[in-house]
Amino acid sequence: MAGDRIDSLREFATDLAARGEELGLIGPLELPRLWTRHLLNSAVLAPLLREGGRVADIGTGGGMPGLVLGILRPDVEFFLVEPMERRCLWLNEQIERLGLTNTHVKRGRAEEFHGAFEADQITARAVTALKKLVPLTVPLLREGGELLFLKGTSIDAEIEAAQKTLKKHKVRDIEVIELGADLLSESTRVFRAKVGIHG
Repeated sequence: MAGDRIDSLREFATDLAARGEELGLIGPLELPRLWTRHLLNSAVLAPLLREGGRVADIGTGGGMPGLVLGILRPDVEFFLVEPMERRCLWLNEQIERLGLTNTHVKRGRAEEFHGAFEADQITARAVTALKKLVPLTVPLLREGGELLFLKGTSIDAEIEAAQKTLKKHKVRDIEVIELGADLLSESTRVFRAKVGIHG
């Protein structure tokens, strides 16, 4: 999956393992499953990204999935949207260290960037429920853009609870896909949908 980018991904993983707990990026129990639960869980999104597109990753935190995808897809431009200063410093440090010219940190909350830029796709992982996440992210998408949210086992209930919100924001072609069943002990669930009337 990572091909010639695996060394960069390993370098990032090594630093995250060494300093992630101290910086509050990962919990103490996460180290043994750093690859399976966090890095590979993020990496399985890479084939779904549009070639030459722009992706906004909301609430990037320690770099999942945005920075992982930035490493794996040099052909895609990434905006990592993160409100916490210390996390932004960490992300910028990693970007510089790994020489990622396609990845940029935007410090702030998603709603602060409404109207500031448009993305072709939006990713998010463990941010908030769909009912709240959709109004925060849809204004960042161009017409016909796509939402790609990494979700847990309660995704069907989230979709049900968000019906009015999804309709209001013209979210369509909704599907829940499972990725990485052949790689991970627990497959990754992705909420995938398009936004707008066209595209």
